[in-house]
Amino acid sequence: MKKSDISQLKELKENYTKICDEIAKLIIGQKEVIDQVLISLFCSGHSLIIGVPGLAKTMLVNTIANILDLSFNRIQFTPDLMPADITGTEVIEEDLTTGKRNFRFVKGPIFANVILADEINRAPPKTQSALLQAMQEYQVTYAGKTYALPLPFFVLATQNPIEQEGTYPLPEAQLDRFMFTVNIDYPSSEEEIEIVKTTTSAYEAKLDKIIDAKKFMLMQALIRRIPVSDDVIKKTIRLVSLTRPNEHASPDLIKKYVAWGAGPRASQYLILGAKARAALDSRYSPNFDDVKYAAHSVLRHRIITNFTAEAEGINSDHIIDELLKGH
Repeated sequence: MKKSDISQLKELKENYTKICDEIAKLIIGQKEVIDQVLISLFCSGHSLIIGVPGLAKTMLVNTIANILDLSFNRIQFTPDLMPADITGTEVIEEDLTTGKRNFRFVKGPIFANVILADEINRAPPKTQSALLQAMQEYQVTYAGKTYALPLPFFVLATQNPIEQEGTYPLPEAQLDRFMFTVNIDYPSSEEEIEIVKTTTSAYEAKLDKIIDAKKFMLMQALIRRIPVSDDVIKKTIRLVSLTRPNEHASPDLIKKYVAWGAGPRASQYLILGAKARAALDSRYSPNFDDVKYAAHSVLRHRIITNFTAEAEGINSDHIIDELLKGH
């Protein structure tokens, strides 16, 4: 790495520590969840956050947007939500001086740096697909015209694992656009005591803005410049290939319980996640332990289990645990 990159890496670590300190003013505990969400953001990745109501998912996303000085919009997904409600629509506008009428595109809530897609599985696939082009290409097409989205651009979607009535499972193509699936669990007893004390008092946190959008994008570019050894890349690709039941070398566990394994995008995100974790730990290159750290978040929504696995109570996290034991 260049000397300038090394100095920027130190600055990145300092800013990351400050960001975590600011988040801690509002979010108590959930260190692992915060780390994973921040890593995905530093990698220009989108995240799907799964957890029961009341675990501060919305507050976490809003807090991160404020600290990074990014524009933020929340979209509540409902069964009657239409694609135009997300992307925007054209309206007829009349020029009062000439009397001429023209169509004008009114931008929807997706035109922001950070989008919270709340309970994304409550909207039908037609509406969910409105996010696909935005998540992949950072632009929206309407009536034959393409409109660029503000950069950086992130979709942080939430999903409630309890209620399944009136919900629509996300298509595999859309799931694959998410870098991480982050599971958020209940706080510990000590954390819950602190949460209740804080939220039922007159305490009001004042958040400081640590960096702006331009600085954040420079840090994203820095993470991509971090070198990775060929050995780590080969081990990563090997791990991903073992999730595919049609691979000759795949273990019996995969062939018995998996219908479809992870694709090449999983390998890309594992390496990016490893780079980010190394950078945020002030290391100049990631090792395979960094890849293993990101494995569950990257692979859990890319390993599609079959009926046998469902009948025996085997989920993708169990399968990933077994795969990592051999590495």
